[in-house]
Amino acid sequence: MAMADMRPPIESGCPDGFQYMHPTMRRNFGLWKYHTDPKPGVLRHVAESGEEIFTVKCGTQRILDIFSLRELTSIGDEFADGYVRFTIRSNIEYYVTEESKVDPLIEALESKGYVVGGTKNSVAAMSHTQGWLHCDIPGTDASGVVKSMMDELIGEFKAWNMPNRVHITTSCCQINCGGQGDIAINIQHTKPPKIDHAQVSNVCERPSVVARCPVAAIRPAIVDGKASLEVDEKKCICCGACFPPCPPMMINDAEHSKLAVWVGGNHSNARGKPTFQKLVASAIPNNPPRWPEAAA
Repeated sequence: MAMADMRPPIESGCPDGFQYMHPTMRRNFGLWKYHTDPKPGVLRHVAESGEEIFTVKCGTQRILDIFSLRELTSIGDEFADGYVRFTIRSNIEYYVTEESKVDPLIEALESKGYVVGGTKNSVAAMSHTQGWLHCDIPGTDASGVVKSMMDELIGEFKAWNMPNRVHITTSCCQINCGGQGDIAINIQHTKPPKIDHAQVSNVCERPSVVARCPVAAIRPAIVDGKASLEVDEKKCICCGACFPPCPPMMINDAEHSKLAVWVGGNHSNARGKPTFQKLVASAIPNNPPRWPEAAA
C-alpha cells in the first residue's frame, strides 16, 4: 500500500460515545422531560416527544473477568435491546424501551447471581483503587475491603432505606488515591519507614526520594560507608510517599498500618466550595482477607 493511501491515525481521546448509545437516547439527547424511579435499580426516562426508555442497573465488580462479561452481554442481547453502559462505579446498565421487558431482564440477571439496585436512596456500589492487583505502594487491598463491606451492605444496595444516596470509596493509601471520595476508607500508616540501608544506593534515586517527601523529612546520609537516606521522625507524617521511588524504605507494617474512615469533603467547586474530609474513626485493624473490623 502506498504511503499516500494509508489512513492517518485519529488521536482525539475517547471514541465518540454516540455510536454506542441506544437509538432512543440519541433521538432525544438533551430533550428529556423528567424521570421516575419505578423500583430499586430501575429508572424510567420520558422525553418531550413522549418516548420512554427504561434503565436497569446491575451491580458488578470493577475487576471483571471475560466470562462474566460475555454472560452479561449475552443477557443484554436476549432480554434487553442490546445496548449497555458501564457507570463510573463499574455497574452495568441495560436499556429497554418496553416496560414489559424490565421484569424478565431482572429475573435473568438474578438467576445468574447478579444483583439489581444502586439507584435513588440506596448504598451505591463502592468505588475502589487498584490494591494488590498491580499498584506498587498499596497499604491494603481496596478491592478486598469493598468485597467484604458489600457482602454486609448488599441489602442496602437493593433497597431505598437510606435518607439520601450514599457513596463510599476505598483507597489503598492516603498519599496517592486517598481522599477522592465522600465517605472514604483509607490506609493509615502510623510508623515512619524502616530503611534497608544496604539496598538504597542500588535501588533508589536519592534526589527524587528527597523531593518526593511533602514535609521535607528525608535527607541524604552515609550509613556504613554507603550512600543512603535518613528520616527525621519528628517531621514524618507517615504518608508513604517515599516508598514508590524507593522500595527499601518499607512503611507497610502488619501491626501498625491501620484503616481510617473519613466522611465529607469536596474537591470541586461545582455546587459548593472545596472542603476537607472529617476523620470519623482511626486505627481500625488492617485485617485481611475479610476485614471484619472495617466491615462492622
